[in-house]
Parts: sequence; C-alpha cells; structure tokens
Amino acid sequence: MSTRPPRPAGMPWLSPYLAVKDAGAAADFYERAFGFEKRMQMPGPDGKPGHTEMAYRDALIMFGPETGGDGKCKSPATLGVNSPVTLYVYCDDVDALFGRATAAGVKVDFPPTTMFWGDRICKVTDPDGHGWNFATNVADFDPSKAPC
Repeated sequence: MSTRPPRPAGMPWLSPYLAVKDAGAAADFYERAFGFEKRMQMPGPDGKPGHTEMAYRDALIMFGPETGGDGKCKSPATLGVNSPVTLYVYCDDVDALFGRATAAGVKVDFPPTTMFWGDRICKVTDPDGHGWNFATNVADFDPSKAPC
C-alpha cells in the first residue's frame, strides 16, 4: 500500500473545471472582475494558454479552452445555454465585488440582495456563460423567516 497522499499538497478536495473560449482572456477576466489570482497556466499544443488554475483564498478553480470539433467540451456561451451549475463564493464585501465585476463586464443576473438565510448575494454571469453567486454573510439564519 502506498503512503502517498491521495491528492497533491495545496489542492482542495473539490475544484470545479470550466470550459472557456480563451483561457488567457478568462484568467485576465477572473483576476480583474473577481480578484482571483493565477496559480499556474500551461500552454496548449498551439502555444496559447491552456490548463489554468486560479485561487481565491482557500478556493481553487481550474479551466481550459474549449476542445476542438468533437463538441464534447464547450462553454455555456458557445452552446447558447444557461449554465446548469452556479458557483457560490463568499467574499468580504459583496457590494464592492459587484461593483468591480460590473465594471469588468459581467452580465448582471441580480444585484446584491439580502436573503432570508442571512447572506447578501449577487448573481452574475461571466463572458463564457458561467454563473457566479458572490455572498457576504450579514446575519444568522432565522428559520422563522424562511418562505413556506
């Protein structure tokens, strides 16, 4: 039996992997709009940015460019569909992050709103069609305020 750990050091147990149209442009956007930091980026066979890893605090996202003509891995924007998955990210100040993200060009699904469970959240969509909720916890959850 190997004593090797089941995951590399510094890697979370769960990391979403997104298909994007252009990994270089997506990395620049996620940094500018959301404050993510590029951890690593490898070139693809064509020399353009390929597999990319970006961190936000203890979270990690990975992404790479859409695959070729086989159509198996396309961004929601390329497919012309709403993403069936939305990422939920806590941040220090959702209103400030919303301002930063809108200035960078996100599509606004809804602006910062305080929800019954105690989070103030906004929902935005990035240029590749991926949905993002950003949240700041502002109150304890009060079950009596939950809709029936």
